[in-house]
Amino acid sequence: MDLRLPHWLRRRSSFSRFAPSGFANSTLAEIAWQRARNAARRWGVWGAIAGAIAGLLLFAPASWLARGVASASGERLLLADAQGSVWTGSAQLLLAGGPGSRDASALPGRLHWQIRPMWNRIDLRLRQACCIEREVVVQFKPGLGRMTVVVPGQTQALGQWPAAWLSGLGTPFNTMQLAGAMRLTTSGLTLESAQGRWRLIGTLELDLLGVSSRLSTLDTLGSYRLGIRGGAAAGDTASVTLDTLDGALRLQGSGQWAGSKMRFRGEATAAEGQEAALNNLLNIIGRRQGAVSVISIG
Repeated sequence: MDLRLPHWLRRRSSFSRFAPSGFANSTLAEIAWQRARNAARRWGVWGAIAGAIAGLLLFAPASWLARGVASASGERLLLADAQGSVWTGSAQLLLAGGPGSRDASALPGRLHWQIRPMWNRIDLRLRQACCIEREVVVQFKPGLGRMTVVVPGQTQALGQWPAAWLSGLGTPFNTMQLAGAMRLTTSGLTLESAQGRWRLIGTLELDLLGVSSRLSTLDTLGSYRLGIRGGAAAGDTASVTLDTLDGALRLQGSGQWAGSKMRFRGEATAAEGQEAALNNLLNIIGRRQGAVSVISIG
């Protein structure tokens, strides 16, 4: 007697050995669900981190910028009472004597800024009612191992500040107690940093107009121009000059600026007949050598 199963039942039976059971199906589904849940968790964590970083960058407080400016300037230029964000904010602009100094001098009103990233640069826009009549734009162009700072040339002055503001820097300005105005102009200025060294291209002029001091009985000492002119060729140093435009106090000198180092030699003298009125001031400005006060930096 043939006890073998019918051929149609044998085919079904042999196939059933390889077909997954209901338990196997549920196990595979659970594994797939666990993997999907873990992936979703990972994406959720990375999404939260990316969102936090984006939010931190977009709403970074203005105090962060204030700390950066103070550090970069050796705590001589300060953004006090900074409000807003790094990108759009305002602060009281102070000059100070550096770490531990008690000298500080503030400008009236507040300095307002806007920082706008572009595709190839970052634009910094500055305005201040007291001193920057028209908005000033400074362009920062980062590169591989270098940084370029560009101040486009303007037909008008970049700004004008009271000379009394310098008293915040400490000695000798706090003793001289200057009055008058400081006007900054440029026909175009570029600062390039490569391998930690700065190079200047273009010109920058600071005019001190109608200067007076409490150390002199004269109503006005005079007007002066401090000029910085950079060379276009790599390795060129910038020249620094000091000239008298008019006045009883005669100032002149020259020097070089290379990177963070300044070397300057100048002298101050009194116009004929004004020696007595300027004697105290000449003692403060530099090292006296007879009728000449020698100015030396670096």
